[in-house]
Amino acid sequence: MKKRLIKKTGDKVSPLGFGAMRLPLKNGKIDREVAKKLIYHGIDNGINFIDTAALYGNGDSEKFLGEVLVGEYKDKVLLSTKLPVYKIKKHEQMNKTLNKQLERLNRDSIDYYFLHNIDLENMNRLLKLNVIKFLTEAKKEGKIKHVGFSYHGKSREFPLIVDSYDWDCVMVQYNFMDSNTQVDIDGVKHAYEKGLGIFIMEPLKGGILAGKMPNKASKILNKQDPEKSTTEWSLSWVLNHPEVSCVLSGMNEISQIDENIAIASKVESNSLTSGEIETLDKVKEVMQDLLKINCTSCGYCMPCPRKVNIPECIKIYNEKYLFNQKGLLTDAFINYFTSVGGVMNEKGNAGLCTSCGVCIEKCPQHLDIPKELKKVKNEFEGHGFNFKLWFIKNIGMPIYQKFF
Repeated sequence: MKKRLIKKTGDKVSPLGFGAMRLPLKNGKIDREVAKKLIYHGIDNGINFIDTAALYGNGDSEKFLGEVLVGEYKDKVLLSTKLPVYKIKKHEQMNKTLNKQLERLNRDSIDYYFLHNIDLENMNRLLKLNVIKFLTEAKKEGKIKHVGFSYHGKSREFPLIVDSYDWDCVMVQYNFMDSNTQVDIDGVKHAYEKGLGIFIMEPLKGGILAGKMPNKASKILNKQDPEKSTTEWSLSWVLNHPEVSCVLSGMNEISQIDENIAIASKVESNSLTSGEIETLDKVKEVMQDLLKINCTSCGYCMPCPRKVNIPECIKIYNEKYLFNQKGLLTDAFINYFTSVGGVMNEKGNAGLCTSCGVCIEKCPQHLDIPKELKKVKNEFEGHGFNFKLWFIKNIGMPIYQKFF
């Protein structure tokens, strides 16, 4: 992969970075043996930037990286993590949190340190807590080398935060569907012109822009180029931007790493044709019309006090409409009963929600999650849900397992 230069820091980063939020799990924890192989495979094949956060696995992602990024692998990558700002209520907590992160990561210094999940309201709150003093002192002491913020606010407010401090980098959600949701191209260009490194999160929108797509969208893509996968289309759109330093992807299979590296190795900035860009604009219109809830399955809303599996509930609901699934014997209804209804896994259906609102302040997409879960409940549960669940679990499934 041809590395991209960050003017502000002088670092050359691989255009594909490894996001450590969606590492493979085993019994609810990171599957260390599998994840270690994935991380090493990525580094051995050219990835030199890995991103994590204190919130990922409640610190376990940082701890895992501290365990595996040792010896030769410690010096082969630039590592970033984030300050969990929603937990910060006092100035003193900032340095205490940073010290814990350094300990978990097994490092004396963090290469790139981001304020996590920032919008204008959060930034103003942190400024009152003197976050600038904390960042300046941490850099002076060598605990962090470069500082930035991950943004989840309104596009018109993004430049205001970019101009509020002498940042080194930013992390933004940007893909061909979210091209003006939280940041627009003017905001991206503004940060780039100041020399900031621009790291992209959710390039595949939580997997929505990879793999199977609605028939209408697939036909549009295949007409332009039947050989390109949806992943290649989506990553190419982001990598086509010369302003982008690194695209972060949460990969949990060797095949995904290899595919993404192959794409990042051949797609250079300004390489897409006008026809290819127009094709993705048409697909965007189709997807926006079909997608009902703008969720990326990041899981920041979890755990739910009522044990609702929020990301899975919304994912199944979205897929029902993306793929026009009608009737009771569709994949969507079957998945709902088996995945969150309690037939195969722990019960986590939308009907368990009591609208406590704990999830709302955590959501980087600013969704009114209890309101969205009511839509899911009305769609899948309806009258007699518990009886249907009992019937499937105690009669339907035993019959199916016996004869099929």
